[in-house]
Amino acid sequence: MHFNNATSSPHMMRDDGISQLMLQVLIALIPGTLAMFYFFGWGLVFNLIIAISVAIATEAAVLKLRKRALKSTLLDLSALVTACLLALALPPLAPWWLTVIATLFAILLGKHLYGGLGFNPFNPAMVGYVVVMISFPREMTFWLLPSTINPAALNIGETFNLMFLSQLPATMSWDSISSATLLDGIKNHLSQDHLLSSLASNQQLSALVGKLSGTGWEWINLFFMAGGLWLFKKRIIDWRIPFGLLTSLSLVSLVFYLINNEQYLSPLTHLFSGGIMLAAFFIATDPVSASTTPRGRIIFGAGIGVFIFIIRQWGGYPDGIAFAVLLMNMAAPLIDYYTVPAAFGKRDEP
Repeated sequence: MHFNNATSSPHMMRDDGISQLMLQVLIALIPGTLAMFYFFGWGLVFNLIIAISVAIATEAAVLKLRKRALKSTLLDLSALVTACLLALALPPLAPWWLTVIATLFAILLGKHLYGGLGFNPFNPAMVGYVVVMISFPREMTFWLLPSTINPAALNIGETFNLMFLSQLPATMSWDSISSATLLDGIKNHLSQDHLLSSLASNQQLSALVGKLSGTGWEWINLFFMAGGLWLFKKRIIDWRIPFGLLTSLSLVSLVFYLINNEQYLSPLTHLFSGGIMLAAFFIATDPVSASTTPRGRIIFGAGIGVFIFIIRQWGGYPDGIAFAVLLMNMAAPLIDYYTVPAAFGKRDEP
């Protein structure tokens, strides 16, 4: 999240200022989180509980080892925001230990290895996500069928047994409750030399197609976008990074869609599939790891959008948001260097 009134790193702000900003970010996440719960059930709740518990415990342990004040840092809510973003990004049926590993790496490697809040060059949540994506690719595909098309939805007890004990209900199989996401399914469909117009012939895949993108995901993205717009209204985030990301992804996907709509998805499908709105408004706008200059923020966001399209279309992963964000995190210092506004009364050098 890139705070309008916090262009310098958050460690330069009062602790109560950070906690108030983080609290408003958490509030803005509520609509999208409720939408995800509606479509994917209790697994999301367990992910949130695990990630939050591990994040707070890990942060407290590290602070104690570093002989830093516990109360002020824990109450700034930054670890809570990281945990929530990570839990929302992970599959709702991910085994409990996967969420634990992802959260540990997010807090330890993504945040405290570099000195804590205000010093980390990479988005901590995306660091944790990429670690488990690369290490445990099979477990990262444990997505439920959306509740509106799932005849075998799991209740809270069945979800607990599956995530913590690896026990499926006796009358169910993995095939009956889980499915690839729309992006993953389309990627496999195209890799077998099929055309997008033939999706209707694939019964399982065609059921995942909604009005704008994947069934359920269009609503999830709309609700995360609503939360992001609320952050705009509250002047918590700057408009430039989301604008750059969504505009670049739209334009690049439109060009390829117009060239060949049998091989390339439409801009609307790209914008409302996966975690695009979560990324645009809550992840890419991280105040520490993103660009800090006005022009730099637009370039930073645009770069993420372009990388998302490239990875989705030609990469080895169906979405690519986390990799795109981390790649642009690496470029942020260079972008800032070349986009620093001229001092008052001076012109930019040619």
